[in-house]
Amino acid sequence: MNRTELIDKVAKESDLSKSAAEQVVNSVFSAITEAMKSGGKVTLAGFGTFSTADPAAREGRNPQSGETITIPAKKVVKFKAGSKLTDSVK
Repeated sequence: MNRTELIDKVAKESDLSKSAAEQVVNSVFSAITEAMKSGGKVTLAGFGTFSTADPAAREGRNPQSGETITIPAKKVVKFKAGSKLTDSVK
């Protein structure tokens, strides 16, 4: 499912116009993004938890040359699925 299909499904199931459903979907994504930018955690009961992690810089190896390189530290997004979500896809 892509973004357009999600908007269509939200519009159909909630009796909203496609433009109103698009605003809802964009608002939800924006709220999650803003919370993640500030280092917060977003928990949607039964669905899952979005969080961030800050792995430290580490040594790596260039697979083509075998040369040792430094992989810089960066912020990464993590998602842990909730129990209801995992049970529903079994």
